[in-house]
Amino acid sequence: MARRRVTETVGPVLTASIRVLVHSNVLISLSATSLAVSTVLLAELSIDPLPLFIVFSVTMFVYSYNRIADFAEDSKNIPERASFTSRYGTSLLAVGIALYVLATALAVLQGIPAAPAMGIPLAVAVLYSVVGLKKVLLVKNLLVGLSWGLIPAGIGIYYGALWTTDVLFMAVFSTTMLTIAAAIFDIKDIEGDSEAGIDTLPVLYGPAVTRRVAVAATAVVALTVGALVWTGVLDPMYLLLEVFLAYVIGYSLVATADRGPLFYGFVVDAEHIFLAVLLALVEGVSRGAFAS
Repeated sequence: MARRRVTETVGPVLTASIRVLVHSNVLISLSATSLAVSTVLLAELSIDPLPLFIVFSVTMFVYSYNRIADFAEDSKNIPERASFTSRYGTSLLAVGIALYVLATALAVLQGIPAAPAMGIPLAVAVLYSVVGLKKVLLVKNLLVGLSWGLIPAGIGIYYGALWTTDVLFMAVFSTTMLTIAAAIFDIKDIEGDSEAGIDTLPVLYGPAVTRRVAVAATAVVALTVGALVWTGVLDPMYLLLEVFLAYVIGYSLVATADRGPLFYGFVVDAEHIFLAVLLALVEGVSRGAFAS
């Protein structure tokens, strides 16, 4: 009986906490930061909190801005998130702006070579929501993918390792995988996107075709990773990406329009948190960090 009461109490609290993390853009910002961590681990670089803070701050700003800019579509597609945005969106955007300004100032003061590129996220946000590139078939998905691909590239610039195989691969890998994830994400937005005149794969061809395309593309990536490891281009550590890719195929196969925001905002958006934790655990085991 006591265990049941605990479960009945903890369950709703945990769900509510996850909803806040998802709708406040904290989780997606942590996911972007996790991609930076994965790049650092795979490239065998040292963890530095500054670039991680910059990635978190920029992501928080961009997504907080987009939540307000996309409010009309969200009212149709994700009313729960739209309701959250109507209450807290302005405050979250203010936090995002403050973090973005602070991150930019730190980048300039630290003399980071890529500091001028801090203007790119703002440009991307404007192109996506204001200029209307999100209405062009696949351009929206590619824009999302390329934006996330800048994270490994930025890590490479910060560490002076941009042109290494590890960083270049992770930039291409993350661009590809986020493009795929963005296409899957569009499945939940069919109704609102149709009314707004936004052409997406699910709108034009339906969820089933979108799922098949996503799974096929992910399978090609998995084969490519395996081939690059087999030929010695990539370290065997990269085989852990196959676990990540299996995760992506798993959620792609079950993605439907009626799945709630926790599926897309948590299961899908947390994919890079999953990868970073996996890499960190294996790295820790290999170094004997958990040995008694």
